[in-house]
Amino acid sequence: MEQAEGTVIRYEDNVDTDVIIPARYLAASDPAELAAHCMEDLDKTFVSRVKQGDIIVAGKNFGCGSSREHAPIAIKASGISCVIAATFARIFYRNAINIGLPIIECPGASEEIREGDLVRVNFDTGVITNETTGRKYQGQAFPPFMQKIIDDGGLINYINDQTK
Repeated sequence: MEQAEGTVIRYEDNVDTDVIIPARYLAASDPAELAAHCMEDLDKTFVSRVKQGDIIVAGKNFGCGSSREHAPIAIKASGISCVIAATFARIFYRNAINIGLPIIECPGASEEIREGDLVRVNFDTGVITNETTGRKYQGQAFPPFMQKIIDDGGLINYINDQTK
């Protein structure tokens, strides 16, 4: 998991898990089914325009609300390679790591990066580069063991790998 590069899909503050994946889909366990309904109560166009590798950039408190693990699963399964936000709700942050969704906190990038910008994220250093504007931002890099969890596709795969 050295880096991600993709086109930005932009959201503002307080994107809660209820709009990331609405409660009516929580009986689904198939990631593809969850991805088909990702963001539909917030952004009806998300599913039709998201492409593999795209990056979500959002404001403060991304993933607030209920602690549903379905939210980061839906985002990851939709093809999003990384979520950048000013801050994350703590339970969403932990759930994202647990299922292997790369996320990075960076208030400066969150404020300045716009919809449609091309962005590259170096997970080893935390450097976020807006290729559209040339601006660089220093995000919070993960420690190596957390990068390994994400590289392995989540905590369960990481544990299984460690016990082999």
